[in-house]
Amino acid sequence: MPSAPPEAPRVAVRVRKPERVEIRVTQPELDFSSDETYRMRPNSALVPVADLAERRRAGAIDAAFLVLAYAGFLSLFRSLGGHLSFEKFDLAVYTATFFLFYMQYFTLFTIFGGSTPGMQLRGLSVVSVDGYLPGMRQLCWRTFGYLLSGGMLLLGFFWSLWDEDHLTWQDRISRTYVTSAEPIAGVEAFDTASHRHTFAHK
Repeated sequence: MPSAPPEAPRVAVRVRKPERVEIRVTQPELDFSSDETYRMRPNSALVPVADLAERRRAGAIDAAFLVLAYAGFLSLFRSLGGHLSFEKFDLAVYTATFFLFYMQYFTLFTIFGGSTPGMQLRGLSVVSVDGYLPGMRQLCWRTFGYLLSGGMLLLGFFWSLWDEDHLTWQDRISRTYVTSAEPIAGVEAFDTASHRHTFAHK
């Protein structure tokens, strides 16, 4: 009978007990307040922010112009044979149409005029955060802020009641604000040899 092959030597395997491993991930602190561009502070010493009451009056004038323009549009629509009703779908169309008027009003006057007719009648100007006249890019961002504020049921306008600098969403987005003072660069930038009147966004 053949002999059985020798058994392989057994190797003792030590089972290590599970150890608790702690991994700590340190996340850098995001302190945006140290960034100069994070917190916009108007140059209130030279060009202060316009009073809220004065800005409300300018806003009321703009609202009146908008309502009158929209009423004229509806009157023209009706005179041309259109029918006005108060069904749910029709009310939605009226609201969308009014918002289109709102968009055109603030887009045209802000980009091409620098400020709305209500601001101009109240002697208000739109200036950059440093007190100078805003550039075209800032005016475009301000227009976007107007559209966002209007699309959120005017919440962007009411935000000035809680903002520490009494600024609205369009002010914060575009880094501009409304003032009743003259821009810092108004006279220097637009003064001519013939001593014409200073042109500024008002």
